[in-house]
Amino acid sequence: MRSGLICMLALLVSGPAWAEGDAERGQSMSALCSACHGPDGISVNPLWPSLAGQQELYLVKAISDYRDGVRVDVSMQPFVAELTDQDVEDLAAYYASLSPCPDD
Repeated sequence: MRSGLICMLALLVSGPAWAEGDAERGQSMSALCSACHGPDGISVNPLWPSLAGQQELYLVKAISDYRDGVRVDVSMQPFVAELTDQDVEDLAAYYASLSPCPDD
């Protein structure tokens, strides 16, 4: 019992394991995204969310869900369909690194 509890605590403390995103590579891939989500991840259209400053894990989940068909949006699917897990991590790292406020 005690060793099981210690293992559980060790897993909780270690946190989730995921590939680390490369923000620089993500920036180089972001041109298509910027058409709708803005050149700095800040959308000017209320129909498309701003990506700048979003939590990296949220972005990874959202992009992966669009890619995998869990979330369905006919305008998103063509852009994310061929992304690898590393591509998703890189894009998420890039947008998470940006300021959500255009004047910062």
